[in-house]
Amino acid sequence: MTIRWGIIGPGAIAHNYADGLAQSTSGKLVAIAGRDQARRDAFGDAYAIPADKRHATYAAIMADADVDAIYISTPHPWHAELSIAALRAGKHVLCEKPAGMNSAEVIAVTEVAAQEGRFFMEAFMYRCHPQIARVLEIIASGEIGTPQHIRTHFGFNAPYKPGSRLYEMALGGGGILDVGGYPASLARLIAGAAVGADFANPTSVKAVGTLAETGVDAVTYGLLSFASGFTAEIAVAVARNMDNRAIITGPKGQIIIDDPWVPGRNAGPSDATLHITVGKETRTEVLRDPRMLFAFEAQYVSNTIASGALQASGPAPSHADSIGNNETLDKWRAEVGYKTFAETPATNRILPGVLPKGLPQVPKIALEGVTLPVSKLIIGCDNRNTVAEGAIVWDAWLEAGGNTFDTGFVYGGGQHERVLGEWIAARGVAKDVVVIAKGAHTPYCTPRAIGTQLDISLERLGLSSAPIYIMHRDNPSVPVGEFIDALNALKAAGKIGIFGGSNWSPARLSEANDYAAKHGLEPFRILNNNLSLAVMEKPVWAGCITSNTPETLAFLRQGSVAHLSWSSQARGYFLPEALRNRLPADTAPETCFGSPANAERRRRAETLAAEKGVSAHNIATAWVLSQSFPSLALIGPRSPGEIVSTLPGAALTLTEAEVLWLNLEQDAR
Repeated sequence: MTIRWGIIGPGAIAHNYADGLAQSTSGKLVAIAGRDQARRDAFGDAYAIPADKRHATYAAIMADADVDAIYISTPHPWHAELSIAALRAGKHVLCEKPAGMNSAEVIAVTEVAAQEGRFFMEAFMYRCHPQIARVLEIIASGEIGTPQHIRTHFGFNAPYKPGSRLYEMALGGGGILDVGGYPASLARLIAGAAVGADFANPTSVKAVGTLAETGVDAVTYGLLSFASGFTAEIAVAVARNMDNRAIITGPKGQIIIDDPWVPGRNAGPSDATLHITVGKETRTEVLRDPRMLFAFEAQYVSNTIASGALQASGPAPSHADSIGNNETLDKWRAEVGYKTFAETPATNRILPGVLPKGLPQVPKIALEGVTLPVSKLIIGCDNRNTVAEGAIVWDAWLEAGGNTFDTGFVYGGGQHERVLGEWIAARGVAKDVVVIAKGAHTPYCTPRAIGTQLDISLERLGLSSAPIYIMHRDNPSVPVGEFIDALNALKAAGKIGIFGGSNWSPARLSEANDYAAKHGLEPFRILNNNLSLAVMEKPVWAGCITSNTPETLAFLRQGSVAHLSWSSQARGYFLPEALRNRLPADTAPETCFGSPANAERRRRAETLAAEKGVSAHNIATAWVLSQSFPSLALIGPRSPGEIVSTLPGAALTLTEAEVLWLNLEQDAR
């Protein structure tokens, strides 16, 4: 089977890939797309592409029925967007590195590839060259012992020119984004080989460097450390020549790769030279091949697509490998102070296509005292460190019909409130969203602290008031009346709308509301405890309370307050087993929710899920939303794909009998 390729972006590297395809037996170039007709035609002439296959728009090549796969070689900022568009159009994709401007974009791309059942790979041609397979073979043989360290650089001196892609912020310039993926990926590859894995991600990234006058990195050095003890010294530059060899050191010897990145300098033959030292003896291996460098990548990717596989396997980068590599680049850039244009507070960058068409919309509910309808699923904002990361998820959340966001004074030391505020301002949606602000966490759970923290939170968020305010904890040593008085004062000042308490007992909340009624004040309208189909057996954090008890459920069924559940999906307890253990052991699903009764609840959820054509995870979400009292669920998706996998639960309504049966409150539906 021959894979028919189209290329988007007729630049220099596109010529390299086209030359590689010409030497491939499993791939063929059939189309080109570019916005500049002269460049498009010159490219078409060079590779005998028919006139009707020289597309003036990217949409046209994506709609071309004669194209099976697309190679994307535009400047960096368009990599993720075009990859997603091509995948949604049903094409397989090979995208030049970096696959996105940050790891969040790369995650979104790989999720779309999985949703569409199409192949995607980040194009690191050096990883497809035989010398890398040979290096891994030598390491596996034990000749140099378990690798302990690598020194690997990729630097060149390209003097600054105004408008140069290498130096333009708007084009994703700088050494880290342009070539930093090479030393970072090789370091992670060898760190993985040291522990018998395809790759490993660093536990620490430290760096120093200098920025060009445009704000992109010109020269930077990084130090990586890994859980195994492996270390790496990496460096990149667009303004300095470097020793671009790779030196891998073990207790018995070392391997030197003379030219790890472009053996043969692209044109071929792509001969490669390795020097292996064991003890005092050094031998040199020369791997000879008449083909040019990109031929190996073109052949490998075409063969892999033809086989039906949806991603590469080592040493070529898998999805997880690319995500980890771009996470490393994110940390590296942060260390030297290089923020891309997508990470600036005023960014208006929206990555389209991250959600498939036809998704169910998040349902909404009217809450007394809140002007806007509130989405029954509420997105947690405690895990986005930059507006670039947050925007990808929050833009998708709005597209899915979600409009409610949960924040907290303590989240990220204030950074997560600040990032959400930057996104709200950049999108101009302050009047369209419902923000839940939380404060008064232990040990600052006092009436006086509430107002002080709220002022700080509102400043971070760029809001004049919070439609919903929730106390993060209770402090039983403070009379409930003092809290009610303080909260009513903030409401009277127009700083909050309705309010509630998180991790409050029903008895304490009832006492507070009795005080409010007696004094003609606004009561607590929300109880914000854990409520999930799996009962919390061990508190996830100290002071946490579950509402899934007969007493609390009976209180809630009286309908006097709404319930907003945190950890509504029991920290992934209802996910497939392979996906459950991604959290620290002390707060993992089985640690906090594991019990025979919960195992039976999970079994019942799996049974009902099979009947309804959804996942057990979706059943757990639907259980929270289908209660007989007003019930909302806090969720924590970290990517658009996690929103996609959650929405079927929001669209599902369970019967009262199903709700009771799932929770072991009755034996038959």
